[in-house]
Parts: sequence; structure tokens; C-alpha cells
Amino acid sequence: MTQGVMIQYFHWYLPNDGSLWKQLKKDATYLKKLGFTTVWIPPAYKGASGGYSIGYDSYDLYDLGEFDQKGSTRTKYGTRDEYIAAVNAVRKLGMRAMVDIVINHKAGGDEIEKIEAVKVNPENRNEVISEPMEIEAFTKFTFPGRGKKYSKFEWNHTCFIGVDYAYNMDENSIFRILGDHEDSWQEMFGEEKGNFDYLMHNDIDFRNPYVAEEIHNWAKWYFDQANFDSVRLDAIKHINPQFYIKWLEKLRAATGKDIFAVGEYWEAVSKDSLVQYIEATGGTMSLFDSCLHHNIHNASKSGSNYDLRNILNNTLTEAIPQKSVTIIANHDTQPLQTLESTVDPWFKPIGYALILLRVDGYPCVFYPDLYGATYKDLGNDGNEYEIVMPKVEGIESLLEARKLHSFGQQRDYFDQPNCIGWTREGEGKKSGCAVLISNDTDNSKYMEMGKQYAGKIFKNLLVKRDKKVTINKEGWGEFTVPGRSVSVWVLAE
Repeated sequence: MTQGVMIQYFHWYLPNDGSLWKQLKKDATYLKKLGFTTVWIPPAYKGASGGYSIGYDSYDLYDLGEFDQKGSTRTKYGTRDEYIAAVNAVRKLGMRAMVDIVINHKAGGDEIEKIEAVKVNPENRNEVISEPMEIEAFTKFTFPGRGKKYSKFEWNHTCFIGVDYAYNMDENSIFRILGDHEDSWQEMFGEEKGNFDYLMHNDIDFRNPYVAEEIHNWAKWYFDQANFDSVRLDAIKHINPQFYIKWLEKLRAATGKDIFAVGEYWEAVSKDSLVQYIEATGGTMSLFDSCLHHNIHNASKSGSNYDLRNILNNTLTEAIPQKSVTIIANHDTQPLQTLESTVDPWFKPIGYALILLRVDGYPCVFYPDLYGATYKDLGNDGNEYEIVMPKVEGIESLLEARKLHSFGQQRDYFDQPNCIGWTREGEGKKSGCAVLISNDTDNSKYMEMGKQYAGKIFKNLLVKRDKKVTINKEGWGEFTVPGRSVSVWVLAE
């Protein structure tokens, strides 16, 4: 993934008009021109809320917008044919298509079953807080719109370990299903909430060999339809890591492709869990660097009180850079979402410089940061808010700098709390760049570019009228940056 850069080509509040696949097909050339090498596509299968589903309430993994189920044939993003055409457009231009894999749970069951279950404490799922009881739950999936096409597998209560709703009691709680489930949750990697196997909806039991086989078979079927190159694995904190070791091994063997995988293991405080999960899965996948995201979030909120020298501390990018996918924001952290942790607009260009123009990490650009977004939704207080997410200032120039100038040896100048910088020396015929960041006042820094640049003139790619810098005979130059901003210096033509 050297010099790779991906885009998350969606956000939570895209319109429910079935237009995204057609838009992606049209946008593919533009994305390629900007330097994107991978396009992360939202879940393409039918969710429980049909044409309104974001895709994370997965109902039928085999319905890519082909069958009349859950109130619509198309998904929120379009029809099956439009989806395949969009993926083909991405791959035809040499970019990777990354598909979103949501297999931790299923939602929208078609029929009720009577099952034995116990209620558990939501804050400690190992603590049973009721006697065994009979509940009615929507655990049978017959897929009436699809029938047996593509797969004859029928999901029922033996495929799940937990549910969140008892129909006969009209109660929302966490119920652990009893019976052929070893009377316990599946073994999880961490100890959060006692055991964080259960997340939402009908929690899939991967210990059931028939379930595991079905999900392996589906993955190969999905590849045969969409011919993807990469996968984003949803909610891996809630799935035993041993399952994904086998799943990825089987998928790569069945397809004959070294499919890239990145997992969503959200951890805000310490990199240790991320590092340990990578070790537990034998390095079979990368992870999103949620710790770096939170450092950037905190820096944007703290202004000049934040010590920029620490911005990479305690991150996956610092610990295992080759397994780090770096982000500024995603669909869960955007305003009014469950993991809301926004980055203020003034700091976003700084954040993107940090992930796009340094050696370490595989950066991901969020859709609204390239296109902008406006939407309305209810906050936790029940009031409606209108959210405006402006396009990040200078994002195209930062992408251009990555594509043309972010090469070669890196020299760091993390020597002041409010002003840090680095240089990239360049490689072969590709020239380098100098980057300077300030979270306070206007500043400057004397940095080394290399003797091969002696006498060369550099310009600020982000401020067209800025004073130019001439590199001295020793290969050094004094570069400047406006207050609360970032400057990117490249060779002047």
C-alpha cells in the first residue's frame, strides 16, 4: 500500500434516493485524478430498513438491490446492476474496490420463534439478572423476496447467541439465548462490559459450524459478483479474532488474491488494545488508528494549549505503522452519530497534512471532507439540528502533494509545542516537500531539504501569494506557516 490513499465514499446522511452507485461511476475518473488508490464502498446488501438502510442493520447478504424485500428492490444506494457497474468503473481505472463486511449481526427477521433466554446486565454481560424464561424473538429469516436463489441456508435461533427484543414482553433488553450455545457468550478478545460479544440486533454465533460455513461460502459468492480487492471489517471488537483469521485465509485462498483487510476496532484511549488485536490475529489485517483520530480531535478542541509534539504519541501509527489506516473522521464520528468526536474545520487541513504527507500510515479521506455535507437529525436532547460540514480547505492540494511530492527520506522537527514540521527529501525524479504546522501564531522553522536542492526555490502550495523560499548551499531553508494553519512547500516551476 505504499503511497496508497483511500476515500470513504459515503457518510451517514446521504440521501435515500438510490443515486450513489451512479454517482460513483461518474466520479471514478475524478477520484483517480486526485490520486486515490482505493474506494471504500458502503455496505451494498439489503438492510432491515430496506431502501433507507445505511447498511449496518444487515438483513440479506445476498440481496445487492435485486429483490423486493423490506419495502424496496434497490438499496439506499441503488440497484444491483448499478452497484456492479460502479465497482467495475473503479477497478477499470486501476483503483481498488473496498467492500464493507457486516456479519456480526442480522436484523429484520421474518418470523417469530419461541426460545429460552436469560436477561443480562448491559454493563456486565456476564452477569445474569433473570431466571431462564421463554421469549418470542424475530430469529427466523426466510427471505421471502429472494427465496432460495444463491443460497438455501435458512437462519433460525440456533444461529444466534443474543437478541435485543422480546416480542411477547414488548421489552428491549439484552437477552442471551440458551440451548445449543454452551450457555455462554463467545470468547472475546477484550474484557469491556465483561464480554462484548453482544452489540445489537440478532448476534451471530460463529461457533455454529453451519453458520461459519455459510459465511465463508457467501464471501466467495460476493467476490464472484463484485470482484473486490479489499475488505473493511465492521465491529471486529465483537467477533472472536480466530474466526476472522480463518475467514480471511479461506477468502484469500478461494479467490487467489491477497485481499487487503482493515478492521474497525474502536479504541479512543490507548493503542495497546489495537496492537494486541493485530498480534492476536497474526497480522492478517490492518486497523483504523482510532487513537490518532482522538489525538487530532483533542488537538482541534484545545487550540494553542495542545502540545503538537505529542500528536503521534500512543497511536497505532507510532507502534505498528505498516498496519495503521489513518483517518480524520468517519460515519460514526460525524456530528450527531454514536461516536461523535468531531475535528474543528480550522484543524482539518492540519490533520490531513499529518496523515497524507508523512511516511507512516495508509490514509483515508472522509466523503464530506472532499465534497461537503449538509443534513438534519435529532440530537441526544431530542431537538433537531442542522449540520453543515464544509469541504476541507485545500484538500485537493494536499492530495496533489501526496501524489507528487510525498516521497523519500523524512526528517522530523517536532521541537516546539505550537509549531512542528518535517521534510520529505524526494525520490528519483520525484521532488520532495517541506510541511510546517502551527496551532498558535505565525511561525517559521529552519529545516533541511537536502543538498540536491541548493539554490532551488520552493513555493507554498496552499497559499499562492506567499513569499518563496530559496534553499541554501547546505540544503536548508527557512519555511513559514500562518497561525493556526499548515503550509506545504514544493519546488516552484
